[in-house]
Amino acid sequence: MRLRRDVRRFRTDPVDEAVLMRCLDTFRLAPSVGLSEPWRVIRVDSPKARTAALEYFQTANAQALDGYSGEKAKIYGQLKLSGMQEAPVQLAVFCDDATDKGQRLGAGTMPEMRHYSVVCAVTLFWLAAWAQGLGLGWVSILNPDQLARDLRIPVSWRLIGNFCIGWPEDFSDTPELERVGWEDREDALPIEVR
Repeated sequence: MRLRRDVRRFRTDPVDEAVLMRCLDTFRLAPSVGLSEPWRVIRVDSPKARTAALEYFQTANAQALDGYSGEKAKIYGQLKLSGMQEAPVQLAVFCDDATDKGQRLGAGTMPEMRHYSVVCAVTLFWLAAWAQGLGLGWVSILNPDQLARDLRIPVSWRLIGNFCIGWPEDFSDTPELERVGWEDREDALPIEVR
């Protein structure tokens, strides 16, 4: 867990399908509110879909850069925030907010629990991929509504993340954002007692 990283720099070597499927099988092991299993995984393979997703990232990334100034703008401009061009596998992971599975148990008062369930599944997938030597990059800088429209996703599905998967160029003990001075990791978990 300590070595898990959000990977942005991938080799273009293909990922063996059996390895990818073993990692994806971990979704079925994840906890989900009411056993709703609300995750929906779309493999973004076609050149058209991949190009569109990359364009959404590039547009959103340029807009985000405009929101920074000074040293943060300089650092942001140098960050590689997507491996979408190099990663051999891209997955768009959604939460089906209208699923009947689970019969609303636990989601009646906190419907966001379905989203959290999908994040739990992604975390298990991430760790399984890392154990196989695969890297995963979570691309959150894009237009989720446009991506969903292009992929012809039902309106009740909400994008949790667009993920790049592949063989990392290298491994580091320290997250890139920490290495470049974007932010420091907390030394201890702040826990309040009330």
